[in-house]
Amino acid sequence: MNTPNILTLLRVVMIPFFVAAFLTAGISDWVTLAIFALAAITDALDGYIARKKNLVTDFGKLMDPLADKLMVITAFICFTAADIIHPLITVTVVAREFFVTGLRGIATTNGKVIAADIWGKAKTVSQYVAIIVVLVKRSVGASSESFLGILATVSIAAMIVLTIVSLINYCIKNKEFLKG
Repeated sequence: MNTPNILTLLRVVMIPFFVAAFLTAGISDWVTLAIFALAAITDALDGYIARKKNLVTDFGKLMDPLADKLMVITAFICFTAADIIHPLITVTVVAREFFVTGLRGIATTNGKVIAADIWGKAKTVSQYVAIIVVLVKRSVGASSESFLGILATVSIAAMIVLTIVSLINYCIKNKEFLKG
């Protein structure tokens, strides 16, 4: 097990700690933010190390994007449960992630790998930014009308746009796997 794969597994292990911190009264919201920020850093770090030191593995190719999706989906489910965001936002994120994962699975059975492109990477960054902004807003107790409240709304809106654009892009670029 190499360092990038350990970082990927660490991200998965952080998920229940994130949920526990988010849902437990008495635990500082800053702890929740720190856990998510650490998970986001491990995502950037594992990919960087894997490419720089030529440690790319089949395990990493499968588990890294899965770990990302699990962390992001978990955060959005927590936000919906706490009535921070509308359920339609969470459903949109989850549906896109499952659809693209399914499309990648179909492509794999046909001998093709669908790699993340610039739109998928922009979507992931926008998800991380939106989640972190929402967690900062929650940590400081900012109102929806405050600068952080407006920034949270804008970052979520931008994330939804990129989520939909990246989905459309994957469908157009891989339409042969959507036929039949």
